[in-house]
Amino acid sequence: MKKNNRTLLAMALMCALGVSACGDGKDGKDGADGLPGDPGTPGAGAGLTVDTVESAADFILTLDPADIVVVGSDDFTIKFTATGKDSKGDDVPFTGLERVALYVTNQVANDTGTGAPMVWSNNAMVNSFGTSMYCNLDGQTTDRQGNVVEACTLVEDADNPGTYTGTWEHDGNAPVVSANGDPNSLFRVMIRSYDVTNSAGVGISDKLLSTPLDFIPATGALAVSEKDAVSSAACIQCHSALDGYDAADGRIANIEAHHNYQKVENCVACHNPAYASDQTDPAIGFNVNFNAMIHTIHAGGHLAEFGVLKGEALDNFGEVHFPAEMNECTVCHDNGDQWKTNVYAEACTSCHMTVDLTTGTGHAGIVPANDTACVGCHGAGSLSPEVAHRVGERESAASGFVLDFTDATVSGTTLTITANVTLNGAAIPDGTDLSEYMVSDTRGILAGNLEADGTPNRGLGMSVLTDQVSLTGGVLTVAKDFSAIASPNSLTGPIYVTAEVQVCSEGDMVVKCTQDANGNIEQLPLANSAPIKYFNLTDPNAAELKARMDDPDRVTVSEAQCNTCHGNLTHVKGTHGVTEFTQCMDCHNNRWYDPSRPGSFHSNAVYDTGTVDANGDKVFAPIDGVTFSNRDLMTVAHRFHAGNWDGGGIYKNEDMEVHGYPAAATDCQACHKEDAVFFAADGGLTSGKRSIQVSTTEYISPVAESCRSCHISASALAHFKSNGATVEGSPDTTADLPVESCATCHAEGKTYGVDIMHAGGAH
Repeated sequence: MKKNNRTLLAMALMCALGVSACGDGKDGKDGADGLPGDPGTPGAGAGLTVDTVESAADFILTLDPADIVVVGSDDFTIKFTATGKDSKGDDVPFTGLERVALYVTNQVANDTGTGAPMVWSNNAMVNSFGTSMYCNLDGQTTDRQGNVVEACTLVEDADNPGTYTGTWEHDGNAPVVSANGDPNSLFRVMIRSYDVTNSAGVGISDKLLSTPLDFIPATGALAVSEKDAVSSAACIQCHSALDGYDAADGRIANIEAHHNYQKVENCVACHNPAYASDQTDPAIGFNVNFNAMIHTIHAGGHLAEFGVLKGEALDNFGEVHFPAEMNECTVCHDNGDQWKTNVYAEACTSCHMTVDLTTGTGHAGIVPANDTACVGCHGAGSLSPEVAHRVGERESAASGFVLDFTDATVSGTTLTITANVTLNGAAIPDGTDLSEYMVSDTRGILAGNLEADGTPNRGLGMSVLTDQVSLTGGVLTVAKDFSAIASPNSLTGPIYVTAEVQVCSEGDMVVKCTQDANGNIEQLPLANSAPIKYFNLTDPNAAELKARMDDPDRVTVSEAQCNTCHGNLTHVKGTHGVTEFTQCMDCHNNRWYDPSRPGSFHSNAVYDTGTVDANGDKVFAPIDGVTFSNRDLMTVAHRFHAGNWDGGGIYKNEDMEVHGYPAAATDCQACHKEDAVFFAADGGLTSGKRSIQVSTTEYISPVAESCRSCHISASALAHFKSNGATVEGSPDTTADLPVESCATCHAEGKTYGVDIMHAGGAH
């Protein structure tokens, strides 16, 4: 380099002197090397930062208690890091954040005598500054009401991209600082980021929220809140998990309010006593403090039916139907025993809205001085929340009435079935009048034939009461003459036997039923236990044939999945004694078609027209061209939860959007097993179901009908037909239908596979 520089310099000099020719002189000796210069500041490597992300789960905010000052007299400060996933899926610094909002709450002891003993206090609210504080590049911004407000100043560290610091450059201290707060109490900090887009420049639809940080400022130690009696995991049981987050950071997918703040910890940042209103406020009609509000929301449909829901509460919550039993507090209260011991008025009256504690109405005339008196009656014993709400009774009494079927035989046209019967763990006494214990015997013993592939054909049902022959020695014998059945051959070959009986229970015991003054059963309805059994009426020694729905390898759903949201199937089916699918299959199978009651009991699909009648009730209208003619469990369950029904708690609105279903519509695992495989090797269903009966002699294709139970458009129907499906309205007269070609594109692992198109929680 030195030689070249000298040569160029010489040539330039000679040219300047007008020399016309140059000779080849010898180079001089190189000089000594100079000292090395100071190293420059390393720049960020190309591709080692990002300024866009493709989903909320790709964006992570991380806080450290050591970098946060939000209590006392010291100046406010906060430092955090932001990362996003690059094209390789690696977490790298996220650069270019320009605006965030900071929420700071802390737990304080409540000595007012009203409300919980410990409550959340939002620092910004206490300082009359709204619910949060913005941070941006110039220290001021416009709030949601259009007002210009002071903000903390946000600066990204030029030497450490993705690291941000917030400081308060205005008079006084930042409004999220609790000047008189206790640094030894628990503080919670969360950040919301704004204006983040994907690579196409489209804003991320889900809120970009940090995982709330709980810590003790005095020590910097991470802490666990004693207030969070309900976890986000409990909400996810019904509302689905937001896609992309791991189990440790599970977030709620399907909350409509404020476009979803994703975690219980986020919600209480605003919904705390500082923001609360009176339960009896006629304009609002509910208390917005989180504990009370959640009770009122989930009891909304029930409270509306009793006419006690008013104002905004009626408008917003009047159609919310809790899918589990409202007395089972642990469906939601899954995080400690606070719900048992923290007894105070606002939590109770948010459901028990006819109780007026200022007058004693609905409270035996008792007017407590304040909430500290509540524990005197409700802290323990029969009036405690757990006992009064009969929490866990159904599960504890589950085996209170057991039918263990032992034999099934035929004589002529009479079928006789025997079962060992236990009542509260002991053989039932001779002469017991079962009717005294029963809420319902509408179906009693469920029995029917099995086709060669395990498909059930109902038709051999009996009544435990009216068909009873004897009940002696702990053995129940029932018999029925089936000479009037359509096919006498039904009394041959393999059959299944189970039962659907509902009895009364108290505590962990089955008891005799009693009624109140209005004729209502006073006990808890309990389903019998009746494990399915199989018999061969032609050859008792033949190999056992099991029902398709009793084979775990052919069933892609499970009672456990249903019960994460519903609690139990007995509750779902009302007066039916149902606890498992093998009981459901007696009615809800792909072969039951009763000419006297054709099609589904809910054959029409309707939608909310957006208008009301003279009584103020919603006006529903049929969805053009959409009817259903079968009771198969697969299609019935799909279309009920998709709102393609004849009204009720879940329905389509005027924009054909599902209203009332708590989960994300694409979250198949809300019902299906996590490892479920829907398609068999031949492209048909894993269950082996290859047709569904829709009339006495007509059948349609099962894969297409499953899809049509949600996808009801005319274009979808045309798509099914073009891919070889026999569909509703154009049935075939044979049950031996060809397999549709749906699996070609939609089998698991395909580009448009159901596992891809219906992947997890919605965004």
